[in-house]
Amino acid sequence: MEAAMRTNSTDAAANPAKDEVASRNLASISPFFIVKDLQVSISYYIERLGFQLDFQGPDDGPYYAGVSRDGIGIMLKAILPDVLPQPNHTRHEWARWDAYIYTLDPDVLFDEFSQRGASFVKKLSFIDEALWGFEVTDADGYVLAFFHLRRD
Repeated sequence: MEAAMRTNSTDAAANPAKDEVASRNLASISPFFIVKDLQVSISYYIERLGFQLDFQGPDDGPYYAGVSRDGIGIMLKAILPDVLPQPNHTRHEWARWDAYIYTLDPDVLFDEFSQRGASFVKKLSFIDEALWGFEVTDADGYVLAFFHLRRD
């Protein structure tokens, strides 16, 4: 059932119906990750994953920021020294993804991330029902899955 739901939602994301597109009101979503060191996290997203810094604040001592790439965004926030990141896999080994990002060409992205020195959890391959892609971990251990639905 869970695999079927993933495939159906992936199908829907990749192939929205014409009527559905016309009536949509939601434009994007940005996961919000608690990070240990904001500047280290920002640097990782920029240098290793090719994101850009959209903003950080407040000006007198930044503790939150937004990074983005190709229309997807991730929010980062350092709270207190004793409030540490808690990626999903640290709570439940089988729940390893913190963000799923549908990509049109995972092969090209995998090559780019490899050249940039990204930390891979899973290299380019098929997983689950027809999902082709890979998984990386960020500076705080969050796992980002980059996949494309491919049925060959």
